[in-house]
Amino acid sequence: MADTVRATVTAEPGPIDVDFTSTALVIIDMQRDFMEPGGFGETLGNDVSQLGRAVAPIAAVLEAARETGMTVVHTREGHLPDLSDAPPAKIARGAPSLRIGDPGPMGRILIRGEAGHDIIPALYPVEGEIVIDKPGKGAFYATSLGADLKAREIDTLLVCGVTTEVCVNTTVREANDRGYRCIVIADGCASYFPEFHEMGLKMIKAQGGIFGWVADSAAVLDAIHRSESAVGTSNKRAAGASR
Repeated sequence: MADTVRATVTAEPGPIDVDFTSTALVIIDMQRDFMEPGGFGETLGNDVSQLGRAVAPIAAVLEAARETGMTVVHTREGHLPDLSDAPPAKIARGAPSLRIGDPGPMGRILIRGEAGHDIIPALYPVEGEIVIDKPGKGAFYATSLGADLKAREIDTLLVCGVTTEVCVNTTVREANDRGYRCIVIADGCASYFPEFHEMGLKMIKAQGGIFGWVADSAAVLDAIHRSESAVGTSNKRAAGASR
């Protein structure tokens, strides 16, 4: 994407014009510890299969983003092996069968470098994509994400991942306060609780888009493909004029 590449995304509460050269796809916490049996999500008593519905929509948008050269960011929630970045209140919260740092079937729960902390194979990062390791729910807190986006002159985020009401919503709110326009990919997000997913999306787009816009993956893909077509037509015209 060398030149401005614009298209309008059909979204709620209204359409939004996007320059994909200054847009990043941000994929939140598609980690084995949240997505697979034996991970932290299941230790909390959740049905992890609920999150699987987001994988295919994310994969489709990720493929399109890679084809067009869009900035791609993956995040992973987790902690240092000595738990020095994990507040005691976070470790003690709730009643999971295994707590953060405990040994599990995919290594120590939510610990960086363990198998469970890593991203699922279907969405695994490729060389050149940004991977943000975050100690909290939001992707901006105690990370380099803000600096990474600024260096690439990003002003718009396509946000997806898990879970809708927790890490996705927290990241979108952080981004909103920092001046980013956020488009949340509805079917590219999921929750262990379908009703929380629905309400999480409603909160983002309420009051004229108080935190951002919400769009289906099909609408995002359509806009990306239309922007590519416009660039191709423009290039053909430029080539013809130079003859």
